[in-house]
Amino acid sequence: MAESICRALRDGALEGEHAPALTIRDSLASPFGFDVFTHVLTQLSSNILAGKSQSGGLVLVAFTRSPSFYMRLLKMRGIDVASSRKWIQILDCYTDPLGWKDRLVDSGNITSLSKEASTGESSCKNIKDMAKLFTSIIELGKGLVGQGKVRFCVAIDTVDEILRHASISSVSRLISNLRSNDQVSSIFWLLHSDLHEDRVAAVLGYMSSIVASIERLNQSANGQICNSENLSLLERNYWNGKLHVRFKRRNGRVRVMQEEFHVEQSVISFTTLSPGDELINRSLMPKKSNYLSSNTHHGHSTAQIIQVGTQVQFSLQLSEKEQNDRAKVVLPFEHQGNGKPIKIYDGRRSLEDSQDEATSVSTGALETVDNSSKGEIIYLRDSDDERPDSDEDPDDDLDI
Repeated sequence: MAESICRALRDGALEGEHAPALTIRDSLASPFGFDVFTHVLTQLSSNILAGKSQSGGLVLVAFTRSPSFYMRLLKMRGIDVASSRKWIQILDCYTDPLGWKDRLVDSGNITSLSKEASTGESSCKNIKDMAKLFTSIIELGKGLVGQGKVRFCVAIDTVDEILRHASISSVSRLISNLRSNDQVSSIFWLLHSDLHEDRVAAVLGYMSSIVASIERLNQSANGQICNSENLSLLERNYWNGKLHVRFKRRNGRVRVMQEEFHVEQSVISFTTLSPGDELINRSLMPKKSNYLSSNTHHGHSTAQIIQVGTQVQFSLQLSEKEQNDRAKVVLPFEHQGNGKPIKIYDGRRSLEDSQDEATSVSTGALETVDNSSKGEIIYLRDSDDERPDSDEDPDDDLDI
């Protein structure tokens, strides 16, 4: 399943569609979001170097680790960093995210700054400025792939640091602008969900085509594992967990999958859940039936739609009792006649008013308005029992 995430980011965006977006969510109960992030980063980097990815380069926005840390990490994972300037650019938002160090140098309080290992990265001095941050990311990406149709991928090691200094609306606008850019192939980021309100995670999840949530593998009944009896269980399962992934397909279907992972020496490995575990792989939208068959059951035709794990039965015909019950139902406003001639209501006035009008016309008793220059509104009520401002059924004139 983790490979499905990497494959979706590798394949990138279709023409005219937004780039795929991945949110990796973790919490204090299972704080392995960064391990999942580095796994996706490593897999995508390998695909880019092998020419298997839609993107021709990668822009990494570093908030929680230095650029040199990521270069060492990729080298340890077997990624060729000797040619890193050709396929990766790191936007340094870690060293001086608010420009404080530059101001200290300008004021003369300090004389020099220790610099990171020279990797040719650009730096961001004000992460509060979303417009400047967006421009920096796009410029770095175009420096890798040029101005043509070649795309690049964007990785943000955490959005928590941005949310400390900017509103969720500004962050969501930044992500939306990146996804809709013609040269962005895919984008993914890490979110520590328990540091924010629920609406923050909801907004970022809504903007994502894939949401990967890191959950604890085993929980007690009250959701807490803290006493001495199950402390050993906590120790055994601390480095294990579940990866709960929700895929939002282009056709509107939502697919939910789960996978078990284990972290050892900062390297994460994934395995499929055992058959006895809950909710292994399922779809939130009903699948198309495998086949439609008809058979006879107790003299009635019954259709059976058989799906994966689901069987739905419904009758195509009414029983004799159901037919008799339906025949006895009196429909609303149905003119039964009751042995008398059926008079169809004209929809505008009652039969008595129509007869009175016909009589008055025949006897010449209907008065006319002498002054034709004055306007006049004549309202004829449907019946004497009508309440003010009431409307009769519009289909009452139908002889059903």
